[in-house]
Amino acid sequence: MSLSPALRVLVLANQKGGVGKTTTAINLGTALAAIGERVLIVDLDPQGNASTGLGINRRDRRLSTYDVMLGEETLDAVTLPTAVPRLSIAPSTLDLLGVEMEIASQRDRSFRLRTAIQRLEEGQRERPEAERLTYVLIDCPPSLNLLTINALAASQSVLVPLQCEFFALEGLSQLLSTVEQVRSTLNQALTIHGIVLTMFDPRNNLANQVEADVRSFMGEKVYQTIIPRNVRISEAPSHGKPVLLYDLKCSGSQAYLKLASEVIQRERLLRAA
Repeated sequence: MSLSPALRVLVLANQKGGVGKTTTAINLGTALAAIGERVLIVDLDPQGNASTGLGINRRDRRLSTYDVMLGEETLDAVTLPTAVPRLSIAPSTLDLLGVEMEIASQRDRSFRLRTAIQRLEEGQRERPEAERLTYVLIDCPPSLNLLTINALAASQSVLVPLQCEFFALEGLSQLLSTVEQVRSTLNQALTIHGIVLTMFDPRNNLANQVEADVRSFMGEKVYQTIIPRNVRISEAPSHGKPVLLYDLKCSGSQAYLKLASEVIQRERLLRAA
């Protein structure tokens, strides 16, 4: 059962690479779909790892988010189904690397994605309620560039994957500063949905210290669910599958199912407020 026909737009952002951002986008999207939500992942990273990780071959990406950012195609037109029921993806290509230069002089350069999502939402209203999307998850590049700014300007909330490593808090401070800047200039409704700790190894004293520091710094904004360092999570993308399809019983899959439940619970609290 879906919570509401309203479309929720969450951006997964962290300017640091290798923190589990794309992995979280793929597997959170899969987990949300598994519990009944209808999810679209928007791959806004030129590397296209979310698309590859969901089994979308590069030769099948005839249209992509590059065309959406140029304003030449709608999100509906570029969206492809995945092997996961109720989960689709707007794929990315390396063309996205040049989009910043192509739209930099346009007045609406920061709002290209917001406009595309608004059009998507308008089109959804014409569909039966059971077929309407309930979540859009935007996977950003690992940098605070114009693509990431577009994603932040288009979203209602930010979900921050944070690797349990030494420089985690330093990177988090920078991201929070950017979010605050976007909130004050481009998107007053933007909130921090939550911070998810990733690649956690309980045997590592540093990982435990980072968890304690982040919880002390951010309080309830940190999800209770922690994503463990798990070899099955690492293996799954090479098979073009989310870890929930690759090995449902592994600790990584179970963690993402718990995270999806926690995201839904926070949504309920947000809507009740």
